[in-house]
Amino acid sequence: MSEEKRDFITITLKSGHRKSIMRHHPWIFSGAIAGFIGKPTSGETVLVRDSFGEFVAWGSYSPKSKIRVRVYSWHEGEMINRNFFERRLLKAIDYRKQVIDLKKVNSYRMINAESDGLPGLVVDKYDNVIVMQVLSAGIEKWREVIADLLMKITGVTNIFERSDVEVRKLEGLPIRKGNLRGNVPEDLIKIEENDLMFLVDIREGHKTGFYLDQRENRRTVQDISFGKHVLDCFSYTGGFTLAALKGGAASITAVDSSTSAISLAKQNLQINGFDSNKVNFIVDDVFTSLRKFRDRGMKFDLIILDPPKFAPTINLVERASRGYKDINLLAFKLLNQGGKLITFSCSGAIDPELFQKIVAGAALDAGVNGRISKRLFQGVDHPVSLSFPDGLYLKGFVINID
Repeated sequence: MSEEKRDFITITLKSGHRKSIMRHHPWIFSGAIAGFIGKPTSGETVLVRDSFGEFVAWGSYSPKSKIRVRVYSWHEGEMINRNFFERRLLKAIDYRKQVIDLKKVNSYRMINAESDGLPGLVVDKYDNVIVMQVLSAGIEKWREVIADLLMKITGVTNIFERSDVEVRKLEGLPIRKGNLRGNVPEDLIKIEENDLMFLVDIREGHKTGFYLDQRENRRTVQDISFGKHVLDCFSYTGGFTLAALKGGAASITAVDSSTSAISLAKQNLQINGFDSNKVNFIVDDVFTSLRKFRDRGMKFDLIILDPPKFAPTINLVERASRGYKDINLLAFKLLNQGGKLITFSCSGAIDPELFQKIVAGAALDAGVNGRISKRLFQGVDHPVSLSFPDGLYLKGFVINID
């Protein structure tokens, strides 16, 4: 029986829980559900009705997650089928063609989950390879169809899956990583970004291999680095380090706890032809290094803080806030008068207002006066839907010190 003709399992919302969904927030939590007509399986498309029996949305069901339903569509006549996914993929990919200069960039975020109307699907393009993450039960059910559609739309024949993140366990899904389509070479992939080249390890690298979301922010670093002595903390494979070198930095100290990340950063330095004598790579815990620098009386003109996610969930916000304050406090003490701090948080549970309060508290304790000269966010290929503010996870500031 075709999907258009078969009966759908219905989920009924409790009274008073229609409002947020009708504002097009795509998540329905388990506590909002009054009952079921039928018994949905993991990832199955369900019909959502309010307490009066009126249509609300189509969504995918997840029996394990607290986010019990992820909404696909608020249009009653729209069928969730292969054509639906093709339309959404085409729309998202066309948007990237409008906002990214593909003459200067060959790698970008193609699909950004909820903000592209495909909850739980992340797709990144690295030159001629697509890396796909399946993060929800609904997308898991359509995984093969989506892979085929990506090949059809883009012409890319190699798709590598990086569904090896902890969030899948919350969906009751197994961790999975490997070739999904084609035969992705074992070699590192060389990507291009604004006249810089980077080698990317899509198999073992952070996220899907590289921090594509920092593209515009790397350009900001490039624009303000001339002649400066720079400290790049959590430097990973050298994204900000290379941007600073491109901008004419006098020297850079790059610190990361990962030996393999530093090794790849050195390779990236080499393939771009930069002077290795300008960079001091340090494999160490960043908090430890910052204290060592403080005790030695070292000073820098520009410090970049791009730490990993300190608060994966709302329950860890208090502890994460202490971590962000400590690291920013140490950085403020290491800046020369007139220096700049570029500081980030990628924790979705830390909103921009709270992050500003944390950084302001750190400046106060460090005894410095600072002004925000620029606010930084994730790149244009990582859009944020107006109805899904949760999609804004990366936030940062360029702070000038008096």
